[in-house]
Amino acid sequence: MIDMQRIEAALARFPLAAAAAYLALVVLFSFTTVQTVFEVLRSRDAAASAADILQTLEARHLTRTSTARTDVSVPTGSVFLEGPTVSVASAMLLQRVLAATRRVNGNALSSQVDLQGPLAKSGFVSATFNIEIASASLQPLLYDLEAGMPFLFIDELVVQQASAGTDSSKLRIVLGISAQRQSAK
Repeated sequence: MIDMQRIEAALARFPLAAAAAYLALVVLFSFTTVQTVFEVLRSRDAAASAADILQTLEARHLTRTSTARTDVSVPTGSVFLEGPTVSVASAMLLQRVLAATRRVNGNALSSQVDLQGPLAKSGFVSATFNIEIASASLQPLLYDLEAGMPFLFIDELVVQQASAGTDSSKLRIVLGISAQRQSAK
C-alpha cells in the first residue's frame, strides 16, 4: 500500500512540485474532456449526415414507387400460372383468356388445353381457342393477353373473316397460347 503520510510529507517539502502535479492533472482532465466533447460532436454530425442521406434515399424510393404504382402500364400479379397441379394451372389459363375475350366483347366458341404438347415437359401449359370478335377488337385483345399477368405467349394466330351469313366486321380467330406454370416447391 501507498503510505499517504510519505506523499503528504514530500508534497509539503516541495510545494512547487505539488502545484505542478496539480496543474498537470487539471490540464490532462481538461484535455480529455475537450477531446470527448469534440468526439461526441463529430459523432452527432456524422449521425445527422447519415440521417439526411437516408431521408434523401427514402424520398427517391417513395417517388419511384409511387410513380410505378400510378403507371397503368405496370401489371400486377405473378408472372407464372399458379396452381398446385397442371389441371388447375390450365384452368387459370382458360380463365385469363376468356376474361380478356369478354373485356373486348368477344365470344369464345371453343377452347382446348394441350397437356401433352412439346412445351409441356418444360413447365408450360398450352391451349387453343376459337374466338369471334369485332375486327377493331383484335389489337386490344392481343395487347391484353401479352401485357397482363401472368405472362402469356401467343404461339399461333390465325385470323379469318367470319362466315358470309354473319356481320362482315367480325373475325374468327384461332389463338394458340402458352404460359409457364410455377413449379411445385
